[in-house]
This record gives sequence, structure tokens and C-alpha cells, in this order.
Amino acid sequence: MLHFPRRILLVIGGGIAAYKAAELVRLIRREGADVTCVLTEAGTRFVTPLTLAALSENPVHTTLWDLKNEVEMGHIRLSREADLVVVCPATADLMARMAAGMADDLATTLLLATDKPVMAAPAMNVRMWQHEATIANVAALRARGVTVMEPDEGAMACGEFGPGRLPEPEAIMAAIRARFGAARALAGKHVLITAGPTHEPIDPVRYIANRSSGKQGFALAAAAAEAGAQVTLIAGPVALPTPPGVCRVDVETAREMAEAVDAALPCDVAIMVAAVADWRVADAAGQKRKKDGTGRIAPLELVENPDILAGLGHAVLKPRLLIGFAAETEHVIAHAEAKLARKGADWIIANDVSGDVMGGADNTVHIVTAAGVDSLPRMPKAEVARAIIAKVADALS
Repeated sequence: MLHFPRRILLVIGGGIAAYKAAELVRLIRREGADVTCVLTEAGTRFVTPLTLAALSENPVHTTLWDLKNEVEMGHIRLSREADLVVVCPATADLMARMAAGMADDLATTLLLATDKPVMAAPAMNVRMWQHEATIANVAALRARGVTVMEPDEGAMACGEFGPGRLPEPEAIMAAIRARFGAARALAGKHVLITAGPTHEPIDPVRYIANRSSGKQGFALAAAAAEAGAQVTLIAGPVALPTPPGVCRVDVETAREMAEAVDAALPCDVAIMVAAVADWRVADAAGQKRKKDGTGRIAPLELVENPDILAGLGHAVLKPRLLIGFAAETEHVIAHAEAKLARKGADWIIANDVSGDVMGGADNTVHIVTAAGVDSLPRMPKAEVARAIIAKVADALS
């Protein structure tokens, strides 16, 4: 079994969302873990040390210049005794100072001195989140191994709308479980993932495709690599960066994807996220098809593409754990249960794509197995991926 961290150091930045840190403290305590809070000077303007001390049942630290605390504890020791450091809310200013390696207050000194995993839950105005400086800071922190959650999207205290809201405390808890529990849990395992759409050519100009963005598959590849796995990502035509530590194979059509999957075997886990086109044109034209002026619709003869998931489900080299995805617009769980039996998969992860899931930032999934259905709350796709990978690691253990 994977275990929740026993000691968490919670760094609280100065933003209106700081009040949610109090609920996060309560949830951490309910999990049976010990939590020590560090408030930035700006954070004290939004939530009081007394509130956090009452909830955490621990002293709250606010300054480097507290002689009593330095004698009894010391900020270096404080940073090293935690199993996990969580920054919530991680404001634009606080993440910029983290990225720059500054140590001009207690919070940044602890963050620079710690040798433990660090997770940041951002909260800021939408334009601040989308600014090139913040994008660069987030990329730098992630490159150093900091887990930076994706913010929620919605209305903000300033009146604007967009990504930048602090994730709900329950989602942060799910990310803590996934990030901490999955750490190196897949070391020595080969995880094969497919992602994105396929493009089936009609002629050199046109093709049959779908609206899959590839974001969920790429997020799963990143989470599996974080968990220590050797990851092979077979990607359809998408313009997404390759996650660190992932071996990427680019394909275009369903047949190319099927061949790449076969070439990547054997593997311990296969997660078939790609939205593979069910059909292709039987006689794709070598030149652009032209209208003939009669108004008649050019006939397209369609033939069925290979079923990659079913092929793996009945293969000699079937992975130890085979997971398929079911993107549905109605009767989501019922269709997934039927697909589970038909495809020979161990799990089917079902989601309703009738809204903004394809191309969107969030997802709500249901993990369907022979034992029943496990529904996850709506979360950013990166957090959905970490939750799934934590369950994969648990299943393999």
C-alpha cells in the first residue's frame, strides 16, 4: 500500500485564497498527518497565525528573526524534518522568488534549504498566470522537480475569469496522495501510453480526425515518469512538449500507431488514451480531390481501422495491467462496462466528453474494473493523471 506523508510543512503565501489553507490543514490532520505552517508576511494579512495554530495544533512560524524558535528548532531543521513541503497558495511573487533561488524571508529560505519533495498550488490573476515570466518560472520549477499544480479556471476575486484560481483543498489533497505515494513507485517498470488523435488521410490536404488534444495522455506520461517508470509515449499529431524523461514516438494514422505499439512491447502497463479513428478511407487519393461541378457529393468508402486495445487484450505479450479509455457522450459507465468485457482490458477509464473535456484543462473520470466503479472528482488533467498513476502503482504492488 502507498502511504500518506507523516509530516507536512505548509507554506502559505499572501493571496486572497490563503483562507483555503485553513481547510487544507484540517484535511491533512484528518488524514492523520502532522502539519506545521509557515506564513509569509503577506500571508498574515489574510489568515492569522492563531487560526492555523488552533487547526494544526503546532506553533506557526512567520519570521527568520524569532530567537526562541531558532534556538529550539532552527529553520534548516524545520525544512528537513518534513516529508513533503506544500506551498499554498503559491502566488506569482512567491513562485518567482522560488525560481530565482531567493532566501530573503523564512518561507523562501526553507524552500531553498529543503531536500524534500515540494508541491506548489498556484493562485493568481489570470493575466499573471498567463504572463511569459510566470510561464518561465513554472517551467523552471517543474524542471527542478517541483510539482506545480494547474490552477482552476473560473471567476476571480478581482472580477476577471480564467485559469488562476487556487485548486480546491480536496483536489490538493488528491495531488498530495498521488505525488507522494507514487514517488518512484514504478521504478523498473515499462509503461506504454498512447495519446492524441489519429489523422486518416482522404487526400494530401484533407483527413478524418477528432477533437482529442492529447493533454490527458501526455499528463499520464509525465506522471508515470515522475513515478520512476520507463515511459514510451506514442503520440498522434499534437503540438505538445514531450514530458521530461519520456521516450516519444510520433505517428499519424491508426495503422502507424498499432505498429508502434507492437514495436514497444513488452511492457508492464499499457494505458491506451489515444482517440484512435475507428475508420479510414479505403482509397486515399494521391492528389487533392476536386469538385466536378455537378453538386454531387464525392463518395468515400470507409474501412475499419485496427482495434489497438482489443489487440493488446488478446495478445501473447499482454501487459500485466491493460487500461483503456472510453470517451462517451451518454450512458458513460454502462458503455465502459461493456467495453471492459469486449476488449479484454483490466480497467476502462470512462469520461463524458459531451462538454469541454476535449481540449479543456479539467477532466472527470470513472475507473471501471471487474470489482466496480471508482469515480474521481473533477480535477485538472495533471492531477487526474497523478491519481491514476498512484492507483496503477498500488495495483502492481
